[in-house]
Amino acid sequence: MSLAARIRDRRLDAAPTRAQSMAFGASGFPIQLMAQTFSAFVVYFYVAHLAVPAEWVAAAMIAHGILNALLNPLVGALSDRIRTPWGRRVPWIGLGIVPLVVAFVLVWMPPSLSAAGLIAWFLVVVAVYDIAFVVVVLNISALFPEIFRTTRERARGNVPRQVFAIVGMILGTAGAPLLYDSIGWPGMALALGFVCLVLFVWSFGGGMLERRGERVVGETQMRWTAQLRYTFANRAFVPYVLGSLFVQTAIAVILAAIPFYVRYSLHAAEGESSILLGVIFVVAIPAIFLWSKVVQLTSPRAALLWAVGVFGVAVLGYLVPASVLGAALVGVAVGVGVGGLLQLMEVVLAQIIDDDAARTGHRREGVYFGVNGFVVRGSVVLQAIVAAWVLNASGFDASLGDVQPDAVDGGIRIMLAVVPMAFTALAWVCFFLYPIRARDLVAAP
Repeated sequence: MSLAARIRDRRLDAAPTRAQSMAFGASGFPIQLMAQTFSAFVVYFYVAHLAVPAEWVAAAMIAHGILNALLNPLVGALSDRIRTPWGRRVPWIGLGIVPLVVAFVLVWMPPSLSAAGLIAWFLVVVAVYDIAFVVVVLNISALFPEIFRTTRERARGNVPRQVFAIVGMILGTAGAPLLYDSIGWPGMALALGFVCLVLFVWSFGGGMLERRGERVVGETQMRWTAQLRYTFANRAFVPYVLGSLFVQTAIAVILAAIPFYVRYSLHAAEGESSILLGVIFVVAIPAIFLWSKVVQLTSPRAALLWAVGVFGVAVLGYLVPASVLGAALVGVAVGVGVGGLLQLMEVVLAQIIDDDAARTGHRREGVYFGVNGFVVRGSVVLQAIVAAWVLNASGFDASLGDVQPDAVDGGIRIMLAVVPMAFTALAWVCFFLYPIRARDLVAAP
């Protein structure tokens, strides 16, 4: 039997096995490893090591953000509409993995060029990276509600994926510097690219599966205008996507504020920021298992409200500490909330997709994940506005070094604790208005 035939005949007829769930979850590692490495170090690499003007790199990063945001709903809608003998999602993923990994590696391996040539290289390679990243990641996300059909299956099936993702986040931020210090940037790129490719191949071969019922095309295609109309008219999706935006903004503000908090509020070494970040993500791993049990005993809506509440109350603790140890203890509570958000957000979105399928007769995982991805990109803009406003209002002046006005400490603590709590409160209200209170829905085939 040919490879194409084997892929075509790999279909799910029942709940996935543990091995299939583990293989599907393995995709979280390379996705987050690449995403975190790129976001944490690409500006530093091109500005500090390649001497590209900072304003050029900033403009290129804005273009990257805009392209990424626009691609999400476009690719999502195309994925929902296209039918092949091998399924709707699997062909996209299979065709996108190699270009994604190659483009990621090439970002860190530019040829010897002038500054203008380097920024041109960056724009072209990152455009390929963006397209491949959205194609692969969105379609993997769209497979989640199809592979796992009940709240119980989704709660269990999302655990390995989020654990792999957190490990990828940690290694992307902590492991990358160790590699480029020891074997250089090209060596780092090749090493990380190889690991990502291996994990993607395992995940694709063992966990990327579509339901056999999805293979039969008996439905009329939904028009583009109808896609958008039904999506934004969905009474469950609108509060969800707004809540998702507020949650992502709260997390983005915390990640941006922690380096300032460590240096100017706690008066510790800059490197100790990694301790505070590490505590949050390490604690989030066992917390994922806890929230998996909670959602199985309650409902996606109830569990998410509890997780958002825990997270919002916990971040207020950052107002108090005077030492890194004290802040790390606060981070333990924050990590419990983060684990719940990582575990539950996609479980709730999968429930919205089930409800939409029952109403419209179409399974539109792609467009829902795509529109959600488009909206939550706004968190980057909100985070930048908040950081600039708080720092300027408190009198922060980088030229003063470590000796800042007294108001700066208070401003940074507000940025790290009060502002995220405010966004989290808005998210809680949105999720409180989320209308689906059942644990499971009968999904359209």
